[in-house]
Amino acid sequence: VQQLVESGGGSVQAGGSLRLSCTTAATTYTYTYLAWFRQAPGRERQGVAAIAWDGTTTYADSVKGRFFISKDDNKNTLYLQMNSLTPDDTDTYYCAADVGGRSGPVLGTERYDYWGQGTQVTVSP
Repeated sequence: VQQLVESGGGSVQAGGSLRLSCTTAATTYTYTYLAWFRQAPGRERQGVAAIAWDGTTTYADSVKGRFFISKDDNKNTLYLQMNSLTPDDTDTYYCAADVGGRSGPVLGTERYDYWGQGTQVTVSP
């Protein structure tokens, strides 16, 4: 069973908005952390935002005030609302799940056990 499935990527002009969704195999409440990462070809995967089981959120400085992470425990879904998008936000976006067996920074890849397949976000000038 695939643990995480993203959707909602696409193309948008600068200044626009997109909302990404990630459906999880288990109820979102059971994961210690859920997070969004992004990656461009040839670059390291970077943490964007994370949400703890209790709703506590963490954001990368580059997206603070523009991106908002949330989850719906009843729908087993993680969201990333992205506003005021710029071409620098163009990347493949991945959701990730931490089931509690690892340690590391909340926005570090080493913490996460499961990854989605990725969804492309393209922002044109």
